[in-house]
Amino acid sequence: MSEYHIPSTALSYHEEIKKSTFIVHLAHTPSIEDAKAFIKQINEQYPDARHNCWAHVAGQPGGSHVYGFSDDGEPNGTAGKPMLNVLIGSGLGEITAVTTRYFGGIKLGTGGLVRAYGGTLNNALAQLQTSLKIPAIHLTGQSDYALQGIIEQYLNSHFTILAIDKLYGAEIEWLIEIDHRQAAEACQEILDLTHGVVELKIKA
Repeated sequence: MSEYHIPSTALSYHEEIKKSTFIVHLAHTPSIEDAKAFIKQINEQYPDARHNCWAHVAGQPGGSHVYGFSDDGEPNGTAGKPMLNVLIGSGLGEITAVTTRYFGGIKLGTGGLVRAYGGTLNNALAQLQTSLKIPAIHLTGQSDYALQGIIEQYLNSHFTILAIDKLYGAEIEWLIEIDHRQAAEACQEILDLTHGVVELKIKA
């Protein structure tokens, strides 16, 4: 697990190549289901377009299970795969690109199509606003009420805490979302801080 950049806003980018219009649509899609929904949305938005080619890295980059692409009627290997290669090369995660093409009457040839689909996506990505995503992990544990303040203050001042949820019963049940790189250290330091009383564990 490592940090990576994701789209912080959606983007549409327009370019004309030899009278064909290419419209690149980019969106933040954390899952395959989100990617499919976005592709469907663009298909419905441009029903008269000859092609709505797409590619996605719908999750953390680096895993082929989050990759997908389609030439949507263009010659095999000329649209979706070049787009996917651009996305993989960008290092971005949780992103889907759909390129809508309106044919202008001049054939581009297979090499021209590869350059057009890859190039327009590259140009669109250059304008995309992104934000850094830190993969998180969850810690669980219990504590007495008397230790609530000291635990929470220590965690927030020493670690990258993304969320803290507490369930109040006979004891406090903790669910802590933390930067995954700091999880083991946080568990050890809370154990030391509470003299072995509070043991946080990484949630399976």
